[in-house]
Amino acid sequence: MPGLHGIVALAVLAAPALALAQLPRASDLQARIDAADPGARIEVAAGSYVGDLVIHRAVHLVGVGRPLLVGSGTGTVVTIAAPGVTVEGFDIDGRKLGDLGRDASAVMIAAPRGTVRDCRARGTLFGIYLKDAPGSRVERCEIRGIPEKTPGEKGSGIHVWNTDGFTLVGNDIADVRDGIYIQSSPHGTVRGNRAHDLRYGLHYMFSDDNLFEDNVFERGDAGTAIMYSRRLVFRRNSFIHNRGFASVGLLLKSCDEVIAEHNLIADNARGVFIEGSERNTIRQNVIAQSDIALIVFASAAHTTIEGNSFVGNLSPLSLVGRRTDTLVKGNYWSDNPALDLDGDGITDQPYSLTSLFDHFRGNLTAADLFSRGPSAAALAAAERAFPVLEPARLADAVPLARPPVLPVPAVPDSRSAVHGPAGLLAATAACIAGVLLLLPRRVRGRARAGRAVAA
Repeated sequence: MPGLHGIVALAVLAAPALALAQLPRASDLQARIDAADPGARIEVAAGSYVGDLVIHRAVHLVGVGRPLLVGSGTGTVVTIAAPGVTVEGFDIDGRKLGDLGRDASAVMIAAPRGTVRDCRARGTLFGIYLKDAPGSRVERCEIRGIPEKTPGEKGSGIHVWNTDGFTLVGNDIADVRDGIYIQSSPHGTVRGNRAHDLRYGLHYMFSDDNLFEDNVFERGDAGTAIMYSRRLVFRRNSFIHNRGFASVGLLLKSCDEVIAEHNLIADNARGVFIEGSERNTIRQNVIAQSDIALIVFASAAHTTIEGNSFVGNLSPLSLVGRRTDTLVKGNYWSDNPALDLDGDGITDQPYSLTSLFDHFRGNLTAADLFSRGPSAAALAAAERAFPVLEPARLADAVPLARPPVLPVPAVPDSRSAVHGPAGLLAATAACIAGVLLLLPRRVRGRARAGRAVAA
């Protein structure tokens, strides 16, 4: 009869064996793949298949009835190692195991023109990893990481490295470190994806000439970070509910020739952040309900901000530095008190984006702690009465008197990753209706002013 220590030792040794015994036996799926001719279609029936797969030939692997691929827990569950492979229709379980240093993933595409479609990944460090895989696609996949791990212990939902001409369409990603991470990968299209409840919705660097349309990046600890890249286009995306200490809806650092248009940037700690970037255009977006709508550094050269609706932000601008050549024109500002007496659609006075307190906030980190307190109000009153200090000035010379109709997306339904034309129209109407609630005071003011002029 073994003693207590012996029983404990036997139990510890038996635990891994019991865990493995609960899994189905290793499948013959790898053998079927190895025996297939190039170009063959391999249909996999419903059920569970245990063991990591490596695909060395151009086959079309199709799950029928959503079969489950269960990884070994030591590495990547499915590795695509030949050009032209398609994997679709599978559930993939990484068993919450693996090694970040080995890039353990549900699927790794490590060859050109790979496609992963209609798969659901769970319990993996990385979801789908494109590694030196030009021309590859990830479509309509659902990726869930490991919620109980910290961000530093997780990988990205979709990780793209050294991949030219990639396409990411209609994917839904949560509980990972970064929803979509892109590095050294140009000429890509990212459309209709949703990344939520994670660290960065989008983390991005050294990747030129990429297009982002109709994506949703929401509830991130730090929002998005786009760095060291050129000629990017962001159109009809939603950057929303990013409320961590340093969260930003859209962050551009050392990025040039970026166009951001028709986006919804709402309920973020900071709406748009621009540093060390040149020749960027921010136009016809709705930027709303953020603590600071814009953070612009003096190092942001030749930036144009035009035709946007700024609604319900606590502060329009934090300008970091003593001067800027940023051009701000033709935007709507919901807190602009100026009237439009001649009815030309432009208020009769320029709208100043900067105040003495905003200048201090942009140049003294600690000042932001007092932004909502009586100190800010007292400093603003003192500035008006005794304009001793002259902050850097930035103004919209032709501010709009009424909010423009903009084709921005709706606040997204959490159940859907793609938003069609109907949602776009409903969104525009909702944004305008919300803004119009702010107008009665100004309309009454114009009416009183008109009567005074007539008298």
